[in-house]
Amino acid sequence: MLELKGITFGVAESRGKKEILKDINLTVGENQFVVITGPNGGGKSTLAKVIMGIEKPDGGKILFDGEDITEKNITERANMGISFALQQPVRFKGVQVLDLIRLAAKKQLSAADACQYLSEVGLCAKDYINREVNASLSGGELKRIEIATVLARGTRLSVFDEPEAGIDLWSFQNLIQVFENMREKTNGSIVIISHQERILEIADEIVVISDGAVIKQGSREEILPEILGTASAPGGCQFYRRNA
Repeated sequence: MLELKGITFGVAESRGKKEILKDINLTVGENQFVVITGPNGGGKSTLAKVIMGIEKPDGGKILFDGEDITEKNITERANMGISFALQQPVRFKGVQVLDLIRLAAKKQLSAADACQYLSEVGLCAKDYINREVNASLSGGELKRIEIATVLARGTRLSVFDEPEAGIDLWSFQNLIQVFENMREKTNGSIVIISHQERILEIADEIVVISDGAVIKQGSREEILPEILGTASAPGGCQFYRRNA
């Protein structure tokens, strides 16, 4: 489905160019749940933006269903079936949740159909369907509404950048349940950037990125024990977060 070949990316600094991504090679297969983790500043969020087309790589190729999408912009990639969820979802003053879900689905859904997507992310539809997507919503509510729009889009690849960021424990526990349901029901692949052990535990595959490079990649059964062992060892680097 998704294949990254030799992806590089850097930013200009006063002392020259700083490399953020260094020869990234990564494949996400059909209907896979992949979690990308690693130390802060390792390039994970930048990689997510490169996949979505928010940032353009300096080198390498990105293939989606065998097609080279390296030069395609974010809109073109979205139309091809790639979704991206930000760390901090955008608030839209004056836009109701129903409108947002209809925009995501690209069709005039009935209120009942839109409510179904809210129910799938654990929200009581009647309490939210006519709410504005504004400051009255908590971080956890916004995250779940954003996931509802991803479900409404029905895309083949959904990318989430640290979905646990900025939400409370109760919302996080519900978020885990939402991702478990997505893993079982979604006909597509999911890529999540995360430090959370609970999210790592439901992955099919884990990719560890450090200093702009993939240093480990494999099944959850193979990689998670290595991560936990490294993090707990004397002098180890704890880049994941334990279950709360």
